[in-house]
Amino acid sequence: MTLKNFSFDVIAKDDFSRCGIIETHRGNINTPTFMPVGTQATVKACLIDDVIKTGSEIILSNTYHLMIRPGVDRIISAGGLHKFMNCRLPILTDSGGFQVMSLSKLNKVDREKGAVFNSHVDGKKFILSPEESIRIQKGLDSEIVMIMDECPKKTTDYKIINESMDLSLYWAQRSKDAFGSNPHKALFGIVQGGLFKDLRIKSLNELIKINFDGYAIGGLAVGESQNEMFDVLDDIKERMPEDKPRYLMGVGTPADILGAVKRGIDMFDCVLPTRSGRTGLAFTWKGKINIKNNKYQNDNAPLDANCSNLNLNKYSKNYLNHLFNTNEILASVLLTLHNINFYQELMSEIRKNIKNGTFDQFHDQYISKL
Repeated sequence: MTLKNFSFDVIAKDDFSRCGIIETHRGNINTPTFMPVGTQATVKACLIDDVIKTGSEIILSNTYHLMIRPGVDRIISAGGLHKFMNCRLPILTDSGGFQVMSLSKLNKVDREKGAVFNSHVDGKKFILSPEESIRIQKGLDSEIVMIMDECPKKTTDYKIINESMDLSLYWAQRSKDAFGSNPHKALFGIVQGGLFKDLRIKSLNELIKINFDGYAIGGLAVGESQNEMFDVLDDIKERMPEDKPRYLMGVGTPADILGAVKRGIDMFDCVLPTRSGRTGLAFTWKGKINIKNNKYQNDNAPLDANCSNLNLNKYSKNYLNHLFNTNEILASVLLTLHNINFYQELMSEIRKNIKNGTFDQFHDQYISKL
């Protein structure tokens, strides 16, 4: 069987917002798209078939965590990540760069070696270099591979961000060399530079010279305000390659997504809908709902009467409130699926409005509501 090459085409635009199609040998992805996060080869509290039924067309998994447990060799022996987790969707794997920041107390960054980790599970030492990150991601057999980068904590110290950005560019070239050439897979570069316009532009320009299959914007969703994030996107939106997918990493709320699509972003991932679902927070077209609140104890209406997908409209807010307040596992299952389904409904409406030339009106209608 001949495998389809990775490709991307823009099919509609409305100012800077755009619709496209990413083609992979495991299926097409309509953009703008939201990727549910399957950190440890599972989207928590969900069967993968149910995730697919929400309209999800790609998921994200985590290189660092899969390196720790169960280990890439075990996944390779199972036939790759797709077979291991019974997932027929395309998979994007992050590089482990975010964990360099989020688990900074457990690692030391070395320009040549990479990130030297002590496992958060058992203290075992790991060295995650750009070459090792790419080797692991190749072993996982993901369709979209991310370069190894350093994701710095939010700071106004220009020198720290500049040095971090420079390190990420050095690791980007090493990641590209290690990845080699594979027309059926994609390697994305990651734009760094904190909140500094000149560093973001320099990072993007240098990554374009290296030539990647897509370009991600990293180093956001680390404590900055929404306006600061949008300012970063505004600074580079006219400089991003038109013919490559644009991915805003780790973002975000529905309002974040609307604002980023307005600025030309095609791809998103975030743990927010799944993590919130496990803690009782539901996203709806009328805004967020804390289903644990006592006021829902006698509310026999569903979260969304119009949502028949997965029979989610058969469960009342009264019942969901009861499940959460009695710590029933079904509570996490139902609300996680509801939130993923809502996010996919949002992406579908975004795509429809871009194609109709009405995205600005849609954005203005929901940006403050969601």
